[in-house]
Order: sequence, then C-alpha cells, then structure tokens
Amino acid sequence: MEYGMGIVGTGLIAELHALAIAEAEGVRLVSVLSRSQERAAAFADRHGCTGFCAAREFFDDPRLDIVSICTPPGTHLEPALQAIASGKHAVIEKPLEITLRGCDAIIEAAGRKGVRVSGIFQSRFHDSVRVVKQGLDEGRFGRLILGDACVKWFRSQEYYDKGGWKGMKLYEAGALMNQAIHAIDLLQWFMGPVSSVHAFADTLGHERLDVEDTAVAALRFTDGSCGAIEASTAVYPGFKKKIEISGTKGSAIIEEEDLKFWQFDPARPGDEAIRRDYGQKTRTGGGAADPAAIGSHGHRRQFEEFAAALRENRPPIVDAVEARKSVAIILAIYKSVRTGKPVRPEA
Repeated sequence: MEYGMGIVGTGLIAELHALAIAEAEGVRLVSVLSRSQERAAAFADRHGCTGFCAAREFFDDPRLDIVSICTPPGTHLEPALQAIASGKHAVIEKPLEITLRGCDAIIEAAGRKGVRVSGIFQSRFHDSVRVVKQGLDEGRFGRLILGDACVKWFRSQEYYDKGGWKGMKLYEAGALMNQAIHAIDLLQWFMGPVSSVHAFADTLGHERLDVEDTAVAALRFTDGSCGAIEASTAVYPGFKKKIEISGTKGSAIIEEEDLKFWQFDPARPGDEAIRRDYGQKTRTGGGAADPAAIGSHGHRRQFEEFAAALRENRPPIVDAVEARKSVAIILAIYKSVRTGKPVRPEA
C-alpha cells in the first residue's frame, strides 16, 4: 500500500522532506500547503504535486493520508490539530511542539481520533545509532556511568539577521530547541529518563538575539547515572554532533553518523567489523556549519518506518509520546536557567 503525503510549509526543511518522500518506498508526495499562492505553485512545480493555499482544501483532499508539518518551531500545533481533526496521520518536524501543553494536546487529539503521529528524529535511523542502541539493549555496556551530548555548531550573525523566526523567543528557536534537540533525543533514548537537570545558558556569540546560543546542563538519569549536554551555535567553525555513552563494561562514541569508538569487556568477534563498517558513515556536514548540509536518508528511513507502522497498525518507533521527551528535558533546562536550581522534567 502507498500512502499519499502532503507537506505544510515550503522552506528549507520542506524541500528535504519532498526529496525524502520521493526516495522512500510506500509513500508519494501529492500536495503542499503554503499561505503564499506563489510559493505553493513554485514548490508544486519543482516536486510534481498539487499546490494549495487554502487549508480546508488541502486537508480535505481525498488523496491525502499523511500530513508532513514543516512550519517553523512554535507553529506546529495548529496544522497538527487540523490534520488530526481531518482524520489524517501526521509527521511533525522537531520539536513536536514548544510547550508540553501543546505536545499533550496533539497526543490526546490523535488518541481520540485514532490516527498516528510521529515526531521527526531522523538520527535514530542512522546505522551507527542503531548499533549502539542494540548494544545497550543487550547490556553490553554494563552499568551505565556517563552519557554526554555535545553540539558545537556555528551559525553566522547573518543567519539570524535575515529575519523570520530564527533566533526568536516566540518560536523557541534557540540552540537547544532548534539545533541540539536531535542529540538530546538520542541521549535520552540511549540513557533512559532524566530525573534532574541543572543548567546555565546565555547568548555569547551573537547580537540581537532573545534566545540562547550557548547552554550547558548537568544531568542525573533515573538509573543513577550522570551526564552532560553542551550546545552552541557560536563555535567556529562548527563540529559534528557527538554522543558519548560510557559504562563499566564498555563505551561508544558517535560523531554524527560515524562510530568513532566501540570497545567492550568482553569483546565479541564482530566488534572489529563494526568498527570498520560504521566508522566512516557520514557523507555530509551534518548541519554543523551549514543548515542545508544534511542528507535525506534519515528522513527517508523514518517515512518508510512510519508507512510500515500504518500498514501493521502499530505505533511508529518515534511516536508523539517519544517526541515529547526531548521537549520536556529542554523546558526543564530553561526552567533551571531561570531559577538557578535543579529541575525535574515534567512527565
């Protein structure tokens, strides 16, 4: 079965979604929705679909099964609820929503309507990430001791000065919610729930921003292990995001898609092959210095998994409940910054 997909929005990430849909099995692009008739028509011409600038006509299209929401952070709630009310399934770019109330509204509405919702976290579908998750599930790391996420990216002042939503508090478009959220999602997926965060954040490398461009947070996970998050968009020239998982029996380090370290006691015969086969998987800049320098393969895999979940009538791997978790951690970090105290993420 092939599902018809429609995209809400015509920006950079919408272009990536269109490319990934074209590459994916089980889905096809049928439409796009924009407030601008000109932008809708141009996007539709580029990607061979129907352009709409009237929301009702877009959501009522009988060819439409899945809505892909690619609007700026802070504007996901309205189209998500419109899609759900129309009986459509939805995939929503990160963050699912910038408030927990908004996340919960999406989760509750989808449950009432009986449709599926997925939050876009394409990094979960990278080969090296799946290898590490399998090792964790098999208990190869022993007791987990430390889990660290490091996102030292670079965005120029011009990037923020172009206008629009970037760097605006209204859209929670800071380094945590807009850039580091992918690494935070992986960290909590690997290490488990976070019980406490204590954080600092500031705007250190840019002017005229009302959001953070730099943040650090100390974490305590519910199993007693510890961790840290470092996030910035002010570090020149920008480096690949890095996740480090350390335990009493083994450790792993991922830089973007590269598995840079993989060692355990006891070792297994396949470990050397894993180091060889997964050590150089990254084919792009990973968005470290250029937001357009990311591949479409992660999105393609997530769209294919979502289509499979619909066919099999099961939740997708990254359902809305999963996508909410990183938002809760980031909001706890913001609260800790405001209060100067440790904060427990809201369940």
